[in-house]
Amino acid sequence: MPHTRKHPAGRLRLAPVLLAALLTACAVPTPMRVDAPIDTAVRAAPAAPAGPFPSQPAPSGVVTVPDPTAAETPPRDDPLAVPSGSAELIDKGLASWYGNRFHGRRTASGERYDMHDFTAAHKTLPFGTKVRVRSMHTGKEVVVRINDRGPYTHKRIIDLSQAAITALGVRHRGVTVVELLRE
Repeated sequence: MPHTRKHPAGRLRLAPVLLAALLTACAVPTPMRVDAPIDTAVRAAPAAPAGPFPSQPAPSGVVTVPDPTAAETPPRDDPLAVPSGSAELIDKGLASWYGNRFHGRRTASGERYDMHDFTAAHKTLPFGTKVRVRSMHTGKEVVVRINDRGPYTHKRIIDLSQAAITALGVRHRGVTVVELLRE
C-alpha cells in the first residue's frame, strides 16, 4: 500500500490572501471617537488685578488664561509660520522640486543638499537669500533659503526642496504655479 500524504499546497494558496487581508486591516486608520463635547464655557479670564503698586504681584489664587482669539506673531525661525503683511513680488511662475536623488550631494553654494531642510535653487538670487513661496493652488506659504542654482528647465523659476514642496501641499503635482515674495 503506497503512502499518501496531503500536500500543503492547499494551505499555501490561502497564505497570500490572509497576508493581504492582515496588511490591509493594519493600514486602515482607526477613526478617533470624541465622547465629550468641547467645553465652550472656558473663555479668557479677565486680567488679574495688580496690587496697589506696579511692582507688586497679583493676589494669590487668581489665574489668568490667555485669550485664544488673540493673534500672535509667529517665531521667525519657523519656515511654516509666515507672518502676513505686504511683501514685494519677485516673480510668478512654475516651481518644481527635487528630493532623495540629490540628498547629500553638494549644491552650488558648497553645502550639502538636505531634502528635509527648507531650501531652494534659483538662477539669479544670491545664496542665503530668504524667499517666501506662495502656492497658487493651495494658498499656503513657506520661507526657503536659496542655496543652489537652477532650475534649468524651460519656464520654471524655482526648484524647491522636498520639505518645502510638501509643506505647500503640492508635492503630488510635481510642477506647480507659485509666487516668489521678497522676505
